[in-house]
Amino acid sequence: MNFDLQLAGKLVLVSGGTRGVGAAVVDVLRQAGARVAAASRSLPAQPSDGVHYLAANVATAAGASALAVDAVHHLGGIDILVNVVGGSSAPAGGFAALDDAEWSKELELNLMSAVRLDRALLPGMLAQQSGVIIHVTSIQRILPLPEATMAYAAAKAALSTYSKALSKEVTPKGVRVVRVAPGWIETEASVALVERVSAQAGTDYAGGQKLIMDQLGGIPLGRPAMPHEVADLIAFLASPRAASISGSEYVIDGGTIPTA
Repeated sequence: MNFDLQLAGKLVLVSGGTRGVGAAVVDVLRQAGARVAAASRSLPAQPSDGVHYLAANVATAAGASALAVDAVHHLGGIDILVNVVGGSSAPAGGFAALDDAEWSKELELNLMSAVRLDRALLPGMLAQQSGVIIHVTSIQRILPLPEATMAYAAAKAALSTYSKALSKEVTPKGVRVVRVAPGWIETEASVALVERVSAQAGTDYAGGQKLIMDQLGGIPLGRPAMPHEVADLIAFLASPRAASISGSEYVIDGGTIPTA
């Protein structure tokens, strides 16, 4: 069976495209024949062949606007936008540790970066009556961790709601909007986290993984997802093979969420 994703020649912008899931998405789409621009706050030390890198801080209005202009200028348009950028730098300590500045940082990075890029690039997609927008949300919108990621979880919940509303508006005009909600992913940052937890608990790497999985309520699969697994799902959803999919959210968490 030929399972060509039919992505050859597609014009793609990936935010947060130099590390973790974003880098994996860039690699998968590039291998599928797409022309890919990858954006991040800093350029990678070892860039991949065939990928155009754009330095931008999409957590600011000016950065998102400049990125949209640069991407369209380089690619000549955008067929697929994958909003991967996100994360949390908020301190531990629950609600009391989150002042207005911390809330603002989490919302700017995890919600407004996507809103602004969509707003800048959607007019071109609507004009050509085709396009795909992928929003990377998180299972934390359903399973928030109050000790350290309350604001992040709230921002991702807002992103998911916004994404659903956007899909209802623009899908009839030819632009699909889809959400992907990962659970724990074994990125560079999560490996470092496991190593810290392992050292603090006096255990090995596998023991540190188990401690984190226990905090999440367990992962039936027994391990975190790999970045390339999330990227493969995103590539399929962005492709013409998924032409009837819009407005949905696809969870990839190894069974972490205990409900259907």
